[in-house]
Amino acid sequence: MTSLSQATLKFFFGTMGSGKSTQALQIRHNLTSRGLHVLLTTQLDRQAGRVSSRLGVSAEAEIITASSDLFVLASQRRTRAGLDAIVCDEAQFYSPEQIEQLARVVDLLEVDVFAFGLLTSFQGELFPGSQRLLELADERSELQVEARCFCGRRATHNARLVDGRQVYAGALMVVGDTGDRSDADVVYELRCRFHWHQAKWEHEGHQLALPVEPASRRPMINTPIQSDAEVRT
Repeated sequence: MTSLSQATLKFFFGTMGSGKSTQALQIRHNLTSRGLHVLLTTQLDRQAGRVSSRLGVSAEAEIITASSDLFVLASQRRTRAGLDAIVCDEAQFYSPEQIEQLARVVDLLEVDVFAFGLLTSFQGELFPGSQRLLELADERSELQVEARCFCGRRATHNARLVDGRQVYAGALMVVGDTGDRSDADVVYELRCRFHWHQAKWEHEGHQLALPVEPASRRPMINTPIQSDAEVRT
């Protein structure tokens, strides 16, 4: 009887600015410092061929393309140099088929996989790769570094801005950053659910109807109460 793998597929998710790449690099460092063989992979990072953190830390990484077979890649690396774990940054950009390949890496090669990525796109919908990770992962964890909207609320959405205006159509895989808008054609801004929706409503020409003030502050209409005798007369 074939024994079940003790390896696991773990998915860590958060908004931009929540420290995904930083934690991916930290896990890689922790594993390699124990003498384990780790493969670091990425798609569309700020630095080609590397995983980079906004804190300035980076490490060389294997670039994953749409044609990459992660099971074949892991099998070859395991045979050639040994492989104990794969750390995947920008995993939201992996195709559902590639997420399936990662699951096979865990189950058939007994290699741990740590995947880091965004849950939703600038359109407010699950990335296909992230959806498949949610469906297949042994463990799912939201990163606890909370990024904030400009209003101060917890950020839940990644808004894509072109020339300062939030957009809702276009390719999912567009490199941008949350830095100064003046030196980038495409930038991203972290927003809470309300402010992400507010810009969308304005874009669609909807008018948001909200109470002018709470019901408790609205003026009361005083109607005289008549006595029974007055009613009978």
